[in-house]
Parts: sequence; C-alpha cells; structure tokens
Amino acid sequence: MSIKPRWIAPVAVALAVAMPLTATGDDGHTSLATAPVTVIAAGEATSFDGVVEAVRQTVLASQVAGSVIALDVRAGNRVKAGQVLVRLDARAAEQQAGAAAAQVQVARATQEAATRELERQRQLFQKSYISQAALDRAEAQFKTAQAEAASQLASAGAALTQSGFYSIKAPYDGIVADVAVVLGDMAMPGRALLTLYDPAALRVTAAVPQSAASRIGTGDALQVEMPGVAAGRVAPLRWHLLPAANPATHTLELRLDLPPGTAAVPGMFARAWLPGGTVASPRFSVPAQAVVRRAELTGVYVIGADGVPLLRQVRLGRTSGEQVEVLAGISANERVALDPQAAARMPSRMAP
Repeated sequence: MSIKPRWIAPVAVALAVAMPLTATGDDGHTSLATAPVTVIAAGEATSFDGVVEAVRQTVLASQVAGSVIALDVRAGNRVKAGQVLVRLDARAAEQQAGAAAAQVQVARATQEAATRELERQRQLFQKSYISQAALDRAEAQFKTAQAEAASQLASAGAALTQSGFYSIKAPYDGIVADVAVVLGDMAMPGRALLTLYDPAALRVTAAVPQSAASRIGTGDALQVEMPGVAAGRVAPLRWHLLPAANPATHTLELRLDLPPGTAAVPGMFARAWLPGGTVASPRFSVPAQAVVRRAELTGVYVIGADGVPLLRQVRLGRTSGEQVEVLAGISANERVALDPQAAARMPSRMAP
C-alpha cells in the first residue's frame, strides 16, 4: 500500500491558476482579434504636409562691426518701416564723418581762392601784363582745387553713409520674430541680429511628389488646412507650383497664399489638400494598434489563409485618428492582427 503525498494536489491547483487562459480556434491555432484592411478610394482629396511661411521674412544683420548699445525691441513687437531696432557704437564713425566734413570746408576754401586767383589772372592777361603760360597755370590750379573739393565732398558723403550703418532700421511694417543679440554683444558683418516678417502676407509651402504635381490643373480648387488655427479648410487666394524639382526627393514646391487676416505665424504645421484624381491607385489603412516596430523594422501581422500570422514589413504614411495609412506592403481583402504581441507568441513566419 502506497501513501500519496498531500502536497501534490495544491501544487497542481497553483500551476493551473498561474497559467494564462487562451482561446483556440477550430484549426488548433490561437484565435486573434483581427481587423480588415481599409481601402481609401483613389478619387478623394489627398493631403501633403506643409509649413506656414511669410512671403516677406528678413534676417537683419549689420554691415559694420560694433558693440550693441541699444536694443529697442523684443520678440513679438510690431514695428513700423524706418523704425530704429538696434543701435551700435558709432563714435569712431561719427568722428570720421566730422573729420571728412572739415576737409570739405578746407577744399571749398581752396577752391574759392583758386577761383578768385583765376579771375585776376584773366584780367591781367587781357591787359597783356602776364603771359599765356601764367594764365594756364592759374586755370590748372583752379581745376585742381575744384576736383579736390569734389573728392572731399564724396569722401564726406561716404563717411556719413558709413555712420548710418550703425543704426539698424525696419525695412517694412512687420513683427519681430526673433532677437539674436543682447546689449553688449559684438555685432559683426553678416551676423544675424534679429528676424522680421510681414504678417499681412503668409503662405503655405508643401513638397508635392512629381507624380501628383503632374496632375494639378490650372482650374483645380486647392485647399489649405491648419489644425488648431482655422476650423476646417480654407481656399487660398492663389497658388503657384515651382517649375524646378528637388533632385534628392523628386518633389516640387507648391506655394499657396493664405487669405488676409489668417491667424497663423511662420513655422506652423499645415496641410495642402489636392482635389480628387491626384492619386493613381487606391490607398490602404490599418488600425494604429496593429503596427509593430522592431528596431528599424515596421510591420504588421497579416493573417494568412491557414490562419497563421505573417509578419510583413510595411511603409507607413500619415496617421488620422486611430487609423494609419499604409503606402506599401499590404493589399485589399487582407486582415491584420490587432495584438502584435499575441501574434508574436503564436507560430508565425516572416514574409520573404
């Protein structure tokens, strides 16, 4: 007679409780929650990501070197055309302008003396008191003094213009987008001091593939969407497709001018919507939760005809809500697993 240990039954019960419960299908494989591949019709409008830009946006820089002694604006301030924005230390330039002005006065005095001397020499020559050579020398001295006065006047003008470079003024009415210096900084020629843009003229710039750009007609009604800025889509005043393509991305730049008063600023995200017929083949989308990412691999588990999940690499597009667009890797009439982790635990294979 054998005696069974009493601890066997409790251990068996504990193991039964610890193991997860899984449901199996009729074919013996673990059943998964799946979703069909959604087909997006080819004729509907297509969007392309873009960015809001200012038609007039200027990076102001100094033409001369100097220390920043006055900074009268901050980012976000509205300025008028001709308003002084930044002042540099111009004491040396002002002294040079003053010296040039004094040289002009000296040259003018010399010219006046040469003019009077020439008049006297002409009177003496008419009375035959001096020779022709003496008169020629007087005329030469007068022309020399006249040229010297013109030279000094030009130098004084250049010095005055140079002193004006130490005051950076707004070229047009606009908004200061960024200030890149503080008081005491050393401004150098070409170094950005601040950025200014005109809020009255904004546009959306988007990169459009050449396959879609070739189908845009002159009468097509394009639309612009700016999430969080305007409700729905707005029609641009005009649009322009640049004739040159980017050799690296093979895309063309599409510019859409926004209506006046649009509450947007440069750098905002936007979408350019092209009318139907711009896409030659249907597009597909799957639930975002079905996408699996492993290092550099992005894929979905496609349920094969035998019920076995097949990990297939895909190329994703834009995300809209809980759906994500799939540009390549799947086709219509297929189903994907909604739980990639559960599909990974099942016997599966990688797509060739």
